[in-house]
Amino acid sequence: MPDRSVAPIIVDAIDFDLQLKPYEKLVLKNGVEVYTINAGPEEVLQLECVFYAGNWMEEQPLVAATANYLLKNGTTKHTAFQINEYIDYYGAFLNRACYNETATLTLSTLTKHLPQLLPVVKDILTDAQMPEAELDLYKQTMKQRLQVNLKKGDFVAGRLIDTYLFGEDHPYGKFTHAEDFDKLNRDTLLQFYKKYYQQGKLILFVAGRLPNNLEQLLNDCFGDLQMQNVTVPPIAIQPAAEKKYRITNDENGVQGSVRLARPFPNRKHPDFTAVQVLNTIFGGFFGSRLMSNIREEKGYTYGIGSYLLNNLQQNAWLISTEAGKDVCEATITEVYKEMEILRNEPVDDEELLLVKNYLLGSILGDLDGPFQIIGRWKNAVLHGLGDDYFKKSIQIIKDITPEELQKLANQYLLPDDFYELVVV
Repeated sequence: MPDRSVAPIIVDAIDFDLQLKPYEKLVLKNGVEVYTINAGPEEVLQLECVFYAGNWMEEQPLVAATANYLLKNGTTKHTAFQINEYIDYYGAFLNRACYNETATLTLSTLTKHLPQLLPVVKDILTDAQMPEAELDLYKQTMKQRLQVNLKKGDFVAGRLIDTYLFGEDHPYGKFTHAEDFDKLNRDTLLQFYKKYYQQGKLILFVAGRLPNNLEQLLNDCFGDLQMQNVTVPPIAIQPAAEKKYRITNDENGVQGSVRLARPFPNRKHPDFTAVQVLNTIFGGFFGSRLMSNIREEKGYTYGIGSYLLNNLQQNAWLISTEAGKDVCEATITEVYKEMEILRNEPVDDEELLLVKNYLLGSILGDLDGPFQIIGRWKNAVLHGLGDDYFKKSIQIIKDITPEELQKLANQYLLPDDFYELVVV
């Protein structure tokens, strides 16, 4: 028994030996790669199907997102209601999502129900019909949602800053117009579905308490799909020439949405992890300098943050907040002041240790369970980072010095490189 009269030794997170449980890789008979993590105390699992079917691939706006949404809204054999009722009967969840380069279909279920649910997943991936009635309902709902969102300054700001950074014709920068929904038709959606789901590129990520016959189950479901190698063609960004924008979205508005952003390399760049440390100090957690200055000291906002995007291709460094419209310009001034301090003054050892412990402690929390572990491997696989990326990143966080951070600040935290946007 432990001696309760003696306080346990406090160990900084920086001294933890963080390890990422390795995946096991399967290859189905048609060449589909499967990454698995067999772990966890509960008899549950998550199966994520990742297709290279994001809006990067579409030739017409909204086709990728709409096709993804309508995946489970009816097949030849089953209606949308029947599919959802069947999944609910087993207490499972079947979700879908569409991103820039990829789109996903994710099944969360008790392990023992996987054999009953996989045929439904296969039916969706091989025989989705995208009925006209479902499409019409989707278009009506999304047009109404867009109309509501366009009245919100933060929504408008999020659209515009991406356009300034990447260009209005770039997949990262283009945004939706109401008339785009009217142009959608079932034939175009089915063509996209056939090319990128029925005959596209599929990667599977499975985590949880896995059945012993997992490989056989997956081969039965996915092994006969006629998959092809889909590549993501490079598209050059075309950033806006002007860098300062002030937009009036609501003449009676009392709050402004502030965005500052600059292009930044993706995760393959050698500076990415080190800049994540710098970003955390700058505006990446509740104790950051931006929060201490602009929220705690000045009271301009309830919250302000900065972060690096996680795109597969081009990336960006973004500062985001909502503030009273009378203090938006002052907020921008203070952001630039904090950049200047980081460029001119080394971070002291105490603050750096705090941030290192925060980052490593957060990573430790993220590794609490098989779904979180497979999520990290998924990120590494899709970005092509290599199996040693996690270990190298941990070491960079542990070893980085104030001098290195100051050098990075002088390289990347330059006001002239940032786009400014205020939407009121």
